[in-house]
Amino acid sequence: MREGFFREDLLARINLWTFRLPGLRERVEDIEPNLNYELEVYAKRAGNQVTFNKEARTAFMRFATSGQASWNGNFRDLNAAVTRMATLARNGRISVELVEEEIECLKNAWQESGVEGGVSVCDDLLTHLLEADQLARLDLFDRVQLEAVLRVCHQSRTLSETGRRLFTASRGARQTTNDADRLRKYLKRFGLEWQMIQEADGNQA
Repeated sequence: MREGFFREDLLARINLWTFRLPGLRERVEDIEPNLNYELEVYAKRAGNQVTFNKEARTAFMRFATSGQASWNGNFRDLNAAVTRMATLARNGRISVELVEEEIECLKNAWQESGVEGGVSVCDDLLTHLLEADQLARLDLFDRVQLEAVLRVCHQSRTLSETGRRLFTASRGARQTTNDADRLRKYLKRFGLEWQMIQEADGNQA
């Protein structure tokens, strides 16, 4: 239609319903049941049952539902991760060591494919959003933490979604939860706002 090959009025007649299917990184509650499903699929395909030991499963889920996991390839990434770990698992048990190797594999793959617009990594966002004297006053601890927060902001569509991802563990222990407000106050400490981050990396909130 934009190129003049289809009439706008005809498009309006057929464009009745619009659906948006959120990516895996926006549906962290779906990761564990799909992890179980992928293990079942692998067992049927390979003909042998593979399971996590308790510590390994905890480590994988902690990473998979954290802000470090961008799941750029959605369920394809999860399928590939399970296939690699299950294939390398000794005696049908996925160990903590295997999980740690897989986490590094995923992080490297996402970093290589994470270039968007002119700002591709969180350090670039920091230098873009903060003045040089502000950066100089940041302790390494604060800088690393802020980089992680900006990474999740970069990967999320809304302020509320970012808050949910950042405060997954602590929100269950609070009587009242306002993740968006907690994030807003954190960013304010550095003179930042959600919209500033979205405009900096070219995403739309």
